[in-house]
Amino acid sequence: MEPKTAPRKMPIGIQDFEKLRNFGCVYVDKTEYVWRLVNEAAPYFLSRPRRFGKSLLLTTLKAYFQGKKALFDGLAIAGLETEWREYPVLHLDFNPSGYDSVAALKSFIAYCLGKMEENHGLPSRDDLAVAVRFQNLIEGVYKKTGKQVVILVDEYDKPLLESMADEKLNADLRAALKPFYGVLKSADAALRFVMLTGVTRFSKVSIFSDLNHLREIGTHEQYAGICGITE
Repeated sequence: MEPKTAPRKMPIGIQDFEKLRNFGCVYVDKTEYVWRLVNEAAPYFLSRPRRFGKSLLLTTLKAYFQGKKALFDGLAIAGLETEWREYPVLHLDFNPSGYDSVAALKSFIAYCLGKMEENHGLPSRDDLAVAVRFQNLIEGVYKKTGKQVVILVDEYDKPLLESMADEKLNADLRAALKPFYGVLKSADAALRFVMLTGVTRFSKVSIFSDLNHLREIGTHEQYAGICGITE
């Protein structure tokens, strides 16, 4: 009689790739998509509804760029990648906070930037406007490590979706986010990889007017299975 193997755990509520792999959970292998993305090296935007695996995808990219090779054993990318180079990663997740004012938005961004400054051994620059501080952080990490920086932004549009019923607040939040995301274009030389995810893409007359270099893959057939579980 063959020995029984322990049942695989279903990753209910787990959105972090490293935690999912360390806990031995079932994982639908999306790493061939990751390989394709990182080797084309364009800045990307991916739109999907909530609970479609966007956060899991971003944490998979994060683990890849942090060089955590062991997490990918047995997955498609293990047979594709040969170098496993490590890059500094700045991961910004807009899910946790509420955005009932511009001040609340800026306070949350400032908190996230402060944590990233601390994590990368850089001095706090809370004297700077958030957009300038973001650019200073990217340039600081690039100079300190000598490596281009990876930017991952999860649910970039949550502040805008939360404020849809308040036209003035929505416009004010868009105005606040526009220069912040504009940094991703002006800092291009210091960036190795950029991906933003969200539920929807707001029109180019708002924050995306400064992000017209992003490659939108949400409706591309070759990336149809990048998130979630298909038939």
